[in-house]
Amino acid sequence: MKVVIIMAAWNEAENIYKMIQELVGVEFPKIKADMQLLVVDNYSKDKTAEIVAEASKKYKNVHIIQQGDKSGLGWAYIRGMQYAMTKLGADAVMEMDADFQHPPRFVKDMVAAFLSGADYVIGSRYIKGGSIPKEWAFSRKFVSYFGNLFIRLALLKPKIHDLTTGFRLTRVKGVLDQIDLEHLMEPTRFAYKVDLLYQSIKNAKKVVEVPLEFASRTKEKSKFNPKEMISTFKVAIILGIKDKQKIIKFGTVGFAGYLVNALTLLLFTRLNFPSWGAWGLSTELAIINNFVFNNIWTFKDQEIKGLRGLVSKFLQFNLTSTGGLLIQVGVGMVTDYLIGPQYRQIVLPLTVVFLVLPYNYLMYTLVIWRKKAPSQK
Repeated sequence: MKVVIIMAAWNEAENIYKMIQELVGVEFPKIKADMQLLVVDNYSKDKTAEIVAEASKKYKNVHIIQQGDKSGLGWAYIRGMQYAMTKLGADAVMEMDADFQHPPRFVKDMVAAFLSGADYVIGSRYIKGGSIPKEWAFSRKFVSYFGNLFIRLALLKPKIHDLTTGFRLTRVKGVLDQIDLEHLMEPTRFAYKVDLLYQSIKNAKKVVEVPLEFASRTKEKSKFNPKEMISTFKVAIILGIKDKQKIIKFGTVGFAGYLVNALTLLLFTRLNFPSWGAWGLSTELAIINNFVFNNIWTFKDQEIKGLRGLVSKFLQFNLTSTGGLLIQVGVGMVTDYLIGPQYRQIVLPLTVVFLVLPYNYLMYTLVIWRKKAPSQK
């Protein structure tokens, strides 16, 4: 398996030579994989490019490219990932800083997790064994910890402890090759990391966190600043809302269906319909409402078109909705018998919210508007 470490470097002459020696000379021989180092320079004003170019003559697994047409940290990694996939034949790529904030000794554990089956490996500062520098000022520790917590909440990823780390390994096949790298959010800033992480987690079948003892820069100062923080928070909020749009739309349509259900149930009750008829007909009208509006709004990106397709899917929709119908009619008839039909308007919302809606969403996403498997690039 070939793992390419992508390292963005700009004016890192004081760090880059030592980093290459640590990785290629000390750490790579310990790892049971074809390890490569790709440095992405952005026309540094010091001797960074010359140092790496000289090292590439000595080591066949050291490479350098120039970032090229677009500036910014995100574009450096984007160009590096594209090069690693198309030119170096990478099975996995790893993002790593050139300034020793990501100590080279942790590379081995990251690759080991990948070789053990992980699709996405995160170097985490906030799990047991991980840490942030003790010498950091309280204000920086506060921003780091609570900033990360904010993004975890915004993206609803409580099981993942470090969403802002830049030390990450991504499997190419099925994960990275399914991401449109040219259109990541905020590619000129650190915030691109949040979008890339978000999409990688969605594509990955197995995500693993490995402890990382984050270190202070050995030379110069951190490039992170308030503008970068605001940009990162903005991306997290946008992604959080975007991720929940379908559920919000589904809930809205479901509420409209509930109103149809409740009003027609009330009408049929006043018309003295039998219990099964009142519950069954009102539920079917709600099903028709849900099919129409979910098709043209909630699942618009997978909208069913054409008379034949609509009829076929509507019949399938009714078939899959039979479960919801049986749940609702069954609960309704039982509660009619136990507590009386006068409590139907209390029983109905409880049945819909806790039983019917979860069942329907599962059927809609897995059967009716199921996404086609992405094609391999």
